[in-house]
Amino acid sequence: MNKEKEPLVSVVIPVYNGLRYILRAMESVLKQDVDLELIVVNDASTDETECLVNSFLPDDRIIYLKNETQMGVAASRNRGVSIARGKYIAYLDVDDYWREGKLKKQIAMMEEKGVVLCSSARELMTPGCAPTGYVIESKEDITYKMMLHQNHINCSAVVLLREVALEFPMEKDEIHEDYLTWLRILKKYKRACAVNEPLILYRLSNLGKSGNKLHSAKMTYGVYRQLGLGWIKSLYCFCCYAVCGLIKYHKCGLLKVFPVS
Repeated sequence: MNKEKEPLVSVVIPVYNGLRYILRAMESVLKQDVDLELIVVNDASTDETECLVNSFLPDDRIIYLKNETQMGVAASRNRGVSIARGKYIAYLDVDDYWREGKLKKQIAMMEEKGVVLCSSARELMTPGCAPTGYVIESKEDITYKMMLHQNHINCSAVVLLREVALEFPMEKDEIHEDYLTWLRILKKYKRACAVNEPLILYRLSNLGKSGNKLHSAKMTYGVYRQLGLGWIKSLYCFCCYAVCGLIKYHKCGLLKVFPVS
């Protein structure tokens, strides 16, 4: 890509000790059929992630940043967004990857519907990254009210306008920083959309922030409080969230394979 030409999409991958996964994640981005730049933000990894990323650097679509001290995933994403040149921002977590054509399909839907953010359905992988065949579908139209009761937006599926990403930087790593951000965006802009195709492969993990269900529940409640909701409404929204989550996982058969603990 010509560095003087602005890309259509800036993809931001934050990574901390992601040597095991980052090759597949980066390759899935570089196979997308749109003009893009890929911004990899190394959050002070202690493994050989830097060496692997450096092997890609002859590709002039790639920009590599390294945090001198660990900043966390929210600040790392924000750092990537701060130097992005694309009209759109897309996020990808290092242990997930995309199917070909993802970005083109989402941008087409965003332009058709006139919204600032687009997500997609996702296929789930085991912790060992084996595809399960189980798909979590997504509604094509997503509203703020819907999002209060269930998070319909997965971070690795998101494409949004860069100006909106700058307007609503991520924060609060101690809770679900991405869910909080989507709610704030939808509270202002009212609607988002999603391509109901599994355009991402999403890895289930017992080690991440959402792995421990009790801890994840506390973080979800914390999102509502950080959003400014009173404790009664926060509790109501959390109960709706929990019920919707069980229904979602039961519907796609995951409770048989990954029981809630």
